[in-house]
Amino acid sequence: MRYRLQPVTPNDRDVLLELYASTRADELALTDWSDAQRLAFVEMQFDAQTQHYTRQRPHAVCQLIVLDDRPMGGSQGGRAAGRLWVDRQADSLHVLDIALLPQARGQGLGSALLRELMAEAQLQGKQVTVSVEVHNPARRLYERLGFEAAGELQGIYQRMAWQPATLNRPEYQE
Repeated sequence: MRYRLQPVTPNDRDVLLELYASTRADELALTDWSDAQRLAFVEMQFDAQTQHYTRQRPHAVCQLIVLDDRPMGGSQGGRAAGRLWVDRQADSLHVLDIALLPQARGQGLGSALLRELMAEAQLQGKQVTVSVEVHNPARRLYERLGFEAAGELQGIYQRMAWQPATLNRPEYQE
């Protein structure tokens, strides 16, 4: 599966709202809210999350994940599949968010994106970190890729980290 990452623009709001709603679908299905109420909730939570990430991690980069189904050398095309939001810090690459639309899940795309980040971190001698809800099924993906629990639980979130082999060498130890 070919994909590319491109910067998120204001024109991407609708697809980002659809994506965010898909991550909350199971939770929203338990409510007796109207479609309008669900949409209002999704917009409010999406905006709050965006503002929080932007304030807490001002240098983080949010990118749209686009499935590239055009022929090699073809014109710009593709369809949005998700988003990847990463804060590249001095000692780590921190994944604020990686989310895929339901139709893009289960095809290896999340693994490919994380492996790409892990390769980048390996070259730079950094770790890759993420905070994930304890009961989130994505936690199994992180564990399969070699992420381990790092630190205490913070509410319902567990910080997980992947360490490149170079960080296990004595010169990288504190």
